[in-house]
Amino acid sequence: MMADRKHGAPAPPTDTTVRAADWDSRDLSGEQHRRVAFVDVDLTEAVSSGAEFFECTFRNCRFNASTHEESGFINCTFTRTSFFDATFTRCKFVGSMFDGSTYDLMKVSGGDWSFVGLPGADLRNASFADVRMKEADLTGARFAGAKVKGCDLSGAWLSKADFTRCDLRGSDLTSLDPVTCEIAGAIIDPVQAITLATNLGLSVKE
Repeated sequence: MMADRKHGAPAPPTDTTVRAADWDSRDLSGEQHRRVAFVDVDLTEAVSSGAEFFECTFRNCRFNASTHEESGFINCTFTRTSFFDATFTRCKFVGSMFDGSTYDLMKVSGGDWSFVGLPGADLRNASFADVRMKEADLTGARFAGAKVKGCDLSGAWLSKADFTRCDLRGSDLTSLDPVTCEIAGAIIDPVQAITLATNLGLSVKE
């Protein structure tokens, strides 16, 4: 069962700890880790395919320049973790929470990030393409100048999010309230323009 993280539930407890390990360039493919606390672990340039991390905690870790494909980080907690230039392709982060982390040049393609918590996250230099982000908590997240293309944002929490100059083409914007979000200069397609007009209470007619 996925913990209900949005409403103040604590992070899942961990049973074991990996501390100050050097996993630089390590191949994590096929590995399975359940309820492990990773503290000060260096995962720079690590790679994974089909790995699974379930209810793990990552604290002060580095995923810099790492590459992950079809791996799962389910209901995990990331605190003060660096994702500089990390790539996630068709990965699952369902229910995971992020706090005080950095995401410069992070690239996410495909996969399921539903119910993730990224409140206040600085995602200005990140890109998301074709990602399922249903009911994600993006309250106050900063996407100014970022790319969020073809993503499912249905039911997402977008209050006070900044999408200034963000490329939103193809994404589901049914949850985006132009009154409570910053969207100046955002790039959208004609269908999205109708959606936003409807969200503003306008009646669109030919």
